[in-house]
Amino acid sequence: GTKRIREIVLSLRNFSRLDESAVKTVDIHEGIDSTLVILNHRIKTDNCDQSIEIIKQYGELPLVDCYPSQLNQVLMNILSNAIDALVSHPAPCITITTESQGGFANIRIEDNGTGIPKEIQAQILNPFFTTKAVGKGTGMGMSISYQIITEKHGGQLTFASEEGQGTEFS
Repeated sequence: GTKRIREIVLSLRNFSRLDESAVKTVDIHEGIDSTLVILNHRIKTDNCDQSIEIIKQYGELPLVDCYPSQLNQVLMNILSNAIDALVSHPAPCITITTESQGGFANIRIEDNGTGIPKEIQAQILNPFFTTKAVGKGTGMGMSISYQIITEKHGGQLTFASEEGQGTEFS
């Protein structure tokens, strides 16, 4: 039990990085792993008859200059939404792939959930837009994530989704 508590505390510390408001050079994989530890209670039991399978396909990534706490928040938002999309799936799975691509770290998070209906895909990154029930979401997670990636880190946040087939954020 103490080993598990230690793991959670270290993951929370790594995830929050409250003492780090400046750009730091970090291992992206540590941020992903810390986020998964924090979400472990949802991955194992969140209204699913079974655990969500997590497939990590980590490529070779150099250390990355970024705002670690903000990047971890993006990972948390995307992974939380993926978990929500898998609630009633008979074989829930999230695949996380990382690779170095043209001088950028590319992180892809793919679920095999319900997918995003075509008619609302254009709104997914808009502030205050949510697909969740009243009181369950603010509609700010993906909008803030988009700003963090594009404005703070000079990257891109894109997604591809097919209804009934799942969604991939990159």
